[in-house]
Amino acid sequence: MAEGFLTTHVLDTARGIPAAGVRIALYRVSGNSHRKIAETVTNADGRTDAPILPKDKFYTGTYELVFHAGDYLREAGIAGAEPLFVDQVPIRFGMAEDAHYHVPLLLSPYGYSTYRGS
Repeated sequence: MAEGFLTTHVLDTARGIPAAGVRIALYRVSGNSHRKIAETVTNADGRTDAPILPKDKFYTGTYELVFHAGDYLREAGIAGAEPLFVDQVPIRFGMAEDAHYHVPLLLSPYGYSTYRGS
């Protein structure tokens, strides 16, 4: 059985709070093919209630998280003018080890960043 798993969370750096209600989709990527394997929404702490990719579904490879940030920014009333500068945020990354990967999103209406967390 795999020991790896994937978690994520979203922080609203414009307001200094967790970003609750952000829809997130996870895709497995192979060449030009994207296959959606999970979808979830962040809770009040800006996290998902469970790993977005749990141990029993974990495989090494290339993945993409798509954060539907624009919907969140609009709902929060901080989106700015349409079209939004930040709307859907795709983060493509590789998982080469059977380990815990944490890929957070730090979000504002005019920028974002990510890193491999712990």
